[in-house]
Amino acid sequence: MKLDDIPQIDLQVFLDKEDGYLEQCEAVRDCLCDYGILFVKDPRVSNEHNVAFLDLMEKYFDQEEEAKENDIKQDLHYQVGATPSKIELARDHCSKVEKLDEDNRAVTICPPEADIKWRFFWRIGDLPEETEFPSLNADPVIPEGFDDWEDTMNTWGEKMIGCVEEVAKMAALGFGLEENTFYDYLQKAPHLLAPTGSDLKLYHNEGDIFASFHYDLNFLTIHGKSRFPGLYVWLRDGTRCPVKVPDGCLLLQAGKQFEWLTGGKVLAGFHEVVVSDATVKAYEKAKENGNVLWRVSSTLFGHTASDKILEPIGDFANEENAKNYPPTKAGKQVMDELNAIKLGSRGDRDDKASKL
Repeated sequence: MKLDDIPQIDLQVFLDKEDGYLEQCEAVRDCLCDYGILFVKDPRVSNEHNVAFLDLMEKYFDQEEEAKENDIKQDLHYQVGATPSKIELARDHCSKVEKLDEDNRAVTICPPEADIKWRFFWRIGDLPEETEFPSLNADPVIPEGFDDWEDTMNTWGEKMIGCVEEVAKMAALGFGLEENTFYDYLQKAPHLLAPTGSDLKLYHNEGDIFASFHYDLNFLTIHGKSRFPGLYVWLRDGTRCPVKVPDGCLLLQAGKQFEWLTGGKVLAGFHEVVVSDATVKAYEKAKENGNVLWRVSSTLFGHTASDKILEPIGDFANEENAKNYPPTKAGKQVMDELNAIKLGSRGDRDDKASKL
């Protein structure tokens, strides 16, 4: 398998319900099942908004660390605001890495060390009126000194989540479900515009690891273009591929919540972010041109609502899948994952550990 084999999904066909839109829905299904990722052309998404977003986040991450300290919300499990470097620690997937053949082996150290990237989480969409998981649905943090912050972040974030929602509808139809089956799970959910910031002034040697080998805990992750390469994904057959998002496209990869709802028919995809030879070349060119030397990802995490129950649905609901994916509130699933990657505070927590 290789990325060039993956068809590009034309969202316009689905939005207009043109002839062949159901075939596009089936292509979404096949990409998720066969490859684990998909490329989507969304006519509503402009690269200009991605450029404005990247410009803003480069300025933010390039500040002195003291300027970002007030944006760090450890008491909210870092689920809004800034997460400093060397906080998040990926799960230990070394046993899986060892099974990959040498050509597709992760660069990630085993066991992994804490990621050297920064991150900023910005809440997108409506919040629930009531929830058992208030810290996962907290109001967004607005940094000081950026007059265009809310408009820039909301503009790009709403376009990204809009694409996620339409792909969720297409996936549902592709799997023979009602169109709004997955879409309904996404309403009033803690969606997060989630740019990472990696300081190339400090880390620009080939093999430096910004984000260790991991899967995402949410429903669907969507990426726009970054200005620096370094993202690698694993396809369903174990092939490791450097990602280059085609012009006019967005990249989507399934997370753990999608896996849960489909009983493992769609698996959460693995990826890592490292300094490659291409990253070094891009860094040297950016340095020569006097550009900001932070690698910023254009990433959004589309979530299911915290109080929704995750369990295999439709034809995915059977006794075997129920054992592997027992009914669990999405908020509890997220908290379990956050604790596993050292972002959850295990002590004084305002969330209820709901048990069904």
